[in-house]
Amino acid sequence: MDHHQQQYHHHNDGGENDYMQQEDDWDRDMLLDPAWEKQQRKTFTAWCNSHLRKAGTQIENIEEDFRDGLKLMLLLEVISGERLAKPERGKMRVHKISNVNKALDFIASKGVKLVSIGAEEIVDGNAKMTLGMIWTIILRFAIQDISVEETSAKEGLLLWCQRKTAPYKNVNIQNFHISWKDGLGFCALIHRHRPELIDYGKLRKDDPMTNLNTAFDVAEKYLDIPKMLDAEDIVGTARPDEKAIMTYVSSFYHAFSGAQKAETAANRICKVLAVNQENEQLMEDYEKLASDLLEWIRRTIPWLENRAPENTMQAMQQKLEDFRDYRRLHKPPKVQEKCQLEINFNTLQTKLRLSNRPAFMPSEGKMVSDISNAWGSLEGAEKGYEEWLLNEIRRLERLDHLAEKFRQKAAIHEAWTDGKEEMLQQKDYETASLSDIKALLKKHEAFESDLAAHQDRVEQIAAIAQELNELEYYDSPSVNARCQRICDQWDSLGVLTQKRSEALQRTEKLLETIDQLYLEFAKSAAPFNNWMEGAMEDLQDTFIVHTIEEIQGLSTAHEQFKATLPEADKERQAILGIHNEIAKIVQTYHVNMAGTNPYTTINPQEINAKWDKVRQLVPQRDQALIEEHARQQNNERLRRQFANQANVIGPWIQTKMQEIGRISIEMHGTLEDQLTHLRQYEKSIVNYKPKIDQLEGDHQLIQEALIFDNKHTNYTMEHIRVGWEQLLTTIARTINEIENQILTRDAKGISQDQMNEFRASFNHFDRDHSGRLGAEEFKACLISLGFDIGNDAQKKTGMMDAEDFRACLISMGYNMGEAEFARIMSIVDPNRLGVVTFQAFIDFMSRETADTDTADQVMASFKVLAGDKNYILADELRRELPPDQAEYCIARMTPYTGPDAVPGALDYMSFSTALYGESDL
Repeated sequence: MDHHQQQYHHHNDGGENDYMQQEDDWDRDMLLDPAWEKQQRKTFTAWCNSHLRKAGTQIENIEEDFRDGLKLMLLLEVISGERLAKPERGKMRVHKISNVNKALDFIASKGVKLVSIGAEEIVDGNAKMTLGMIWTIILRFAIQDISVEETSAKEGLLLWCQRKTAPYKNVNIQNFHISWKDGLGFCALIHRHRPELIDYGKLRKDDPMTNLNTAFDVAEKYLDIPKMLDAEDIVGTARPDEKAIMTYVSSFYHAFSGAQKAETAANRICKVLAVNQENEQLMEDYEKLASDLLEWIRRTIPWLENRAPENTMQAMQQKLEDFRDYRRLHKPPKVQEKCQLEINFNTLQTKLRLSNRPAFMPSEGKMVSDISNAWGSLEGAEKGYEEWLLNEIRRLERLDHLAEKFRQKAAIHEAWTDGKEEMLQQKDYETASLSDIKALLKKHEAFESDLAAHQDRVEQIAAIAQELNELEYYDSPSVNARCQRICDQWDSLGVLTQKRSEALQRTEKLLETIDQLYLEFAKSAAPFNNWMEGAMEDLQDTFIVHTIEEIQGLSTAHEQFKATLPEADKERQAILGIHNEIAKIVQTYHVNMAGTNPYTTINPQEINAKWDKVRQLVPQRDQALIEEHARQQNNERLRRQFANQANVIGPWIQTKMQEIGRISIEMHGTLEDQLTHLRQYEKSIVNYKPKIDQLEGDHQLIQEALIFDNKHTNYTMEHIRVGWEQLLTTIARTINEIENQILTRDAKGISQDQMNEFRASFNHFDRDHSGRLGAEEFKACLISLGFDIGNDAQKKTGMMDAEDFRACLISMGYNMGEAEFARIMSIVDPNRLGVVTFQAFIDFMSRETADTDTADQVMASFKVLAGDKNYILADELRRELPPDQAEYCIARMTPYTGPDAVPGALDYMSFSTALYGESDL
């Protein structure tokens, strides 16, 4: 290849690859295709003039107007922004050659090696050499610095064109010649950046002249790109000159590069603003959820702490039903809300940390610890409430039973005492005969015997009244008043009895005759009558039992009572026999008192009637005992039914808790595998809920049956409820921890192998499998991963204090002041608990290499949008950013007050800093 056939090679001073390597030589035989030469003349001339007009001049003929070197030097000064050596002003050939050489030397000083181009050929007006020189200038100053994805020059410009025209299906840019013949490529470049300038939808691929002229006219009128090509030459040439096409296309690249920078800056700002907007929404959601939950707890605690008893069983059972609704319906959603609140808080803090934002500090009184404390107060108020309700129901049941027994015994006693005071106050002995007085005396003795027999009942009535007082029976005043009346009447009867006895004894000497048989009848009949009354009272006595053993005891006593009935019947026959003997004597001896017994009001008809009543009450008592026995058997069945389920559900919950614990500390597969495994556990746990609900139903049946103990199981409903709530909370927290690890891993760029290594080291030093490392465990873990902690940081305190940890960080290569050290401590141990969680451990291991946005980057992006001004206008923000994010910035930016401020100027610098310096704008 001779020097005329050599391509123009351009090398930089460092010996790097050619920044422009042509595949085909444009001038193999110093002869150029006429069409190509025509295209190059027009294009290169227009390109030169687009720069020379800035200096107030232009060229008409490219090989003539550069011959003296003056405009050539001026062109280089305009496009480079530098001053060349002072030109020679003489008209002689030597002066022209000197000027052209100065221009060529300047080009060479920019790292371009000129081959086959000499000053003489330029001065002589050699068209080929002149076009070659201008092409060299275009390559160096308009194309060389174009770089897209590590490519440069021709490849970079071609890749840029392909990227910008990719959405246009009828455009396929593969080169810088025939790909542009139909004109659609030029139109697509313009439409992509300025869609309002061209109605692209009306263009046709088969009308290249219209397409080319449209692009050339619009570019010249609106983009300040002169016409460098002729549509006729492009269409009429089989293969347009690629140097001309490249020169023209590079003008588009430079025209739109400013828009490209603005677009990049706008995207960066949008990304940062979107992060802040999303975080602010999460903060608002947390505040509202925390407020609602705390308000619910504040309203609920006084209700649970109210232990004022009700007066009736119905009211207390309604309280128990309200408590069941609270545990079954109202509290479970709040347990889930509390768990979700903690999960949302952890997720928010992770996002803030990953986006290099400050940690979120909730409002006063709404910290996670505040909610936990309030929840603890709620559970403290709830503790013992159900037991208190059941004890109150048991007390009211006992009270109702005692009150009914009091009323029964009082009614029986009052029926017996009815008329007794009037009877004791009679003066019948004053007009009675001797036999009458004897009879009255014996009758009174019988009454005294009867009175003594009723002493026990009066004492029982008083004892029951006393017990009702001690149990705080709500109707105690009326009970006490009735009891007082009975006791007062009993005292009165005692006094009256004594007085009548004394009166009868005073007249006893006047009485000599008495009917012994009547007396015998009265003495026998009275205790038997009392026995029958006692039997009837016992047979009608109400009872309350809680176990089968208790009802069996009552049944045994009843059977024993029935066994005594034959003997009682014999006694009845004997008493009736006495009455029959009296009748015979009265009939035989015609006694004056025949017909009535003066010693007793009891007669055979009454004895028989009461005996029949006793016989009638026995089977009724049998039936009541049988029904109570059946009820107690049903209660035992309910106990076993509850126990059988509870003894399965309790261990199941404990087993699931242990399995979840193992999953959270063991490494099997990726974090996604662990997450899938945990979600399978969560699904199986949720599917187990019907068994809990069924157990709640059985628990309600037991309470409604007033069953207060169960020897068949150690599990209570409260145990199961607490275990279930802990299980749901644990699986949800464990899943959230894995999700946050995934979020951290992806954001920090941690590989799965690194994550496994971190987890293995963490678990090895997590001796108690608590999911946390103490300060000493954390130090040992860091050493195992290759960190040189240094002996100075080790003391025998069992924990690592702040100064020890600073020494540890310095030994790992960290060089920080007080502020930086405080920042690292707040990340590793934000609550100053002296422990390091696995999440914080991963953050510390990876955060220094994270690719995060910074306030300086955001500030630089705003500066691009502002056109290098120190302030930005609202209209500029609305033009460059999406509407919602533009208004977000406008609402938060403060007015700019610098010396160059104009009306409406906004301070984007302090706003950029605020994005990273405050958690809530």
